[in-house]
Amino acid sequence: MILSNLTTPIMGLVDTAVLGHLDSTYYLAGASVSALFITQLYWLCGFLRMTSTGLSGQALGENDVAKANKTLVQGLYLSVLLAVAILFTQNLWLKLVVLLANAQPAVVDVIQDYFSVRIWGAPAALANLVLIGWLIGQQRAGVVMWIQILGNLINAVLSVYLVVYWQLDVRGVALATIIAEYAIMGLSLRASKNIVGQLSFEPSWFKLTSLRQLLALNGHSFVRNITLQLCLAFLVFQGMRYGATSAAINAILLQFFSLIALGLDGVAYSAEALVGEQLGKKSATGIARVTSQSLVWSLVFAMGYSAVFYVFGNDIIAMLTTHTDLQMAASPYLPIIALLPLFAHWCFLLDGVFIGLTRARAMQNSMLISAIGIYVPLWLLFSYQQNQGMWLALLGFLLARGMTLGAYFIYLYRIKKLVV
Repeated sequence: MILSNLTTPIMGLVDTAVLGHLDSTYYLAGASVSALFITQLYWLCGFLRMTSTGLSGQALGENDVAKANKTLVQGLYLSVLLAVAILFTQNLWLKLVVLLANAQPAVVDVIQDYFSVRIWGAPAALANLVLIGWLIGQQRAGVVMWIQILGNLINAVLSVYLVVYWQLDVRGVALATIIAEYAIMGLSLRASKNIVGQLSFEPSWFKLTSLRQLLALNGHSFVRNITLQLCLAFLVFQGMRYGATSAAINAILLQFFSLIALGLDGVAYSAEALVGEQLGKKSATGIARVTSQSLVWSLVFAMGYSAVFYVFGNDIIAMLTTHTDLQMAASPYLPIIALLPLFAHWCFLLDGVFIGLTRARAMQNSMLISAIGIYVPLWLLFSYQQNQGMWLALLGFLLARGMTLGAYFIYLYRIKKLVV
């Protein structure tokens, strides 16, 4: 899963390089804004992956192929409904991204060109959330890795070909991305069929009574996702209010955050599948064992990240920007960045555990408590430090998420309700 995650930023670098060699900076600016908006829109639907992983892992633990098939089909059904809704409302989404961008007319034209093509990848993009999540739950991480690598290679090659040889500018980059998304969907469907034999369905699966559990899980996960997104968006937009330097510093620091996620999410994905399997086997001790082992590996990665950031932090910043004044301004944040993996790995890993347990309500409540009860008060407390105060509040927020989830996990284990 870590290797699979690493291919995604490489794909983004190729797209950036292709657009960066066009005859105007408008192309890169407009495509970046549009791509970011679409990515965040899909990310809000990330509950599709989370619930698919947990339920798929449980079906594996129960050795129930029929249940695994039902989980996959119902997840794909919901992804189609959401994709259709997005496509029908695409004009509203386009107006929103143009409004938020508040850009020059030339950039707005690029935003519209990219968006009008890329949005048609929504059915594949949302289906892939379900398919990839389901395959992870079935512990087919190797298959997922190769599918992701192949899909990203298709994207990279087509981006170069469609832009350089067909002269399709941003539309070529967008088209390459959706072709890759549909390729990933096809490969994932093939891999899924190899596991369940043949995808089949019963009409009763699509009735509200049958979908109620899945909808409840997705609802709680959606609240959790949007709360996290609002916290990160607040950091970005509040940083802009503190000035251009703070905004640029935050852009650099968020790259550190993304690097952390690449490693820690890989461990969390493993925990999702293994915890789900143990829940399917009705083994509370197995769940506790997987959780403790995963925490050890998560801590190892976190300590490694902290050591690298502490020793090479200034060098990494220098790679991200050549502006010496910005390098000097970002340097005081390095102690915070060095602490970030140690504070964050608990919530990353325990999110994976609770996804495997399909206890989305607990994840939602932990997120709300940490955001309202910790993040906001800490930001107010450290507001005199302005941008640095926001990052201190973020540290507290991430630690609080890990502590609340950890405390609840211990409570469930002690009262013997990990397995219901």
